[in-house]
Amino acid sequence: MILTFTLKQLKFFSVKVKFLYKYTKNSYNSECECKGSDTLKYVNCINQILINNNGIVTTSQITNANIPRVYLKNMVEKGDLIRIERGIYAYPTALEDEMFTLQSKYKKGIFSHATALFLHDLTDRTPMKYTMTFPLGYNATSLKNENVKITHIKKDLYEIGVITMHSPFGREIQAYNVERTICDILKSRSDVDIQIITEAVKRYARLKGKNIPLLTEYAKLFRVEKKVRQYLEVLL
Repeated sequence: MILTFTLKQLKFFSVKVKFLYKYTKNSYNSECECKGSDTLKYVNCINQILINNNGIVTTSQITNANIPRVYLKNMVEKGDLIRIERGIYAYPTALEDEMFTLQSKYKKGIFSHATALFLHDLTDRTPMKYTMTFPLGYNATSLKNENVKITHIKKDLYEIGVITMHSPFGREIQAYNVERTICDILKSRSDVDIQIITEAVKRYARLKGKNIPLLTEYAKLFRVEKKVRQYLEVLL
């Protein structure tokens, strides 16, 4: 059984999720080299990937580690792993990480807007739907049944400000940096509560690591220079 908690529940109860997996008696090095045809060695390598990734493994990670996928299939058949989605597997007791799952299924999607605000701790409001940005022309038909709000942007602006962050469960996901996120919410101001925008900009102004020159550069690219200047004149 997968124990599932929504981000809203985690935020409300201020749960700090930490897992220590004790599924094997073997101790593993931080790096695992899979060579030869030793079944135990391959299984140990898969377990190492799972431990390093907070209990989730993808088929692409298995392929990159030169591990035959049959060992992944065998672990599922034995009940050591469960299949969450196509190409995504987890320990039976691992919490389902919806953001990581979405990122794994839709690799072109970048978490943005209100979702990025949440990830950067620029808002206390947990997004009811995850906002993901895709390059213009991306076929998002398969996303209609997902808990996702889709936005599109020109390809020359799509990759600006992309960084690697961690989901609330500690797994790596792709999102836009703080400066890009501020520009995004100001550009789509009609779709975002003004209170959320004001609070986000206030928090940004208090950040020690804020990059005003970069924010100004992005503001020009996304044509929100006037709006950014208005906020900064008041807050800085």
